[in-house]
Amino acid sequence: MRPATTGRPFRSQLRVDLKPVCCRLDMPLAIPPGEFAGFIFDLDGTLIDTMPLHYRAWNQAMRRAGLRSRLDEEFFYSLGGVPTRQVMELFARRYGRQFDFDRIRQEKDTLFAEVQAEARLIKPTVEFARRVAPTHPVAVASGGPRRVVRQSLEITGLASLFPIVVTADDVAHGKPAPDMFLLAAKRMKVAPGRCLVFEDADPGIKAAEAAGMRWVRVPSRREEPARRAGPPAK
Repeated sequence: MRPATTGRPFRSQLRVDLKPVCCRLDMPLAIPPGEFAGFIFDLDGTLIDTMPLHYRAWNQAMRRAGLRSRLDEEFFYSLGGVPTRQVMELFARRYGRQFDFDRIRQEKDTLFAEVQAEARLIKPTVEFARRVAPTHPVAVASGGPRRVVRQSLEITGLASLFPIVVTADDVAHGKPAPDMFLLAAKRMKVAPGRCLVFEDADPGIKAAEAAGMRWVRVPSRREEPARRAGPPAK
């Protein structure tokens, strides 16, 4: 059973006194200074290194559906956190053609399930979550479908760490809209302005800012060296 939360705000310092454990590309997490009462984590590319696996599944499913060229990898990574149906709409717009959404989604999910066990934890983010979880509420807010998100949490042993899970199935508008983060904050019973969000892609960061939350960028293979932490609190 998880210990009851203290209700005390988490007072962070840069790197929150953690040793500078590095993640992909040997970049440490840059935790902004401030007081936070709750923490929200994206899943794919933030807690679990699944984005390369998702890319492999999407690329294969799209090629089987008639895409003649390899799926644009750069474009794919720019859509991190965007709900599946919206991803398909953006693919159709980019490649100037319509696809059988339901068929591709089912095939993509099947292909991803075949390699899902290969997923590895992103240690700096998971270590941070494990450190704060005994005393502060934590939540997952993912653009994936509920079934796939739950499976990923179970397979990687993270399900018990995150009792609050928000997925694309729970909101009308996915990232970059703020809906997922606002719902996660509501379920944690924490004011949005006192939440800190961990994200690896621009749609999620825009969603956090729209929700009035500060954020930490988790470096990914497509990391831009510019900002890795949200702006100071106003």
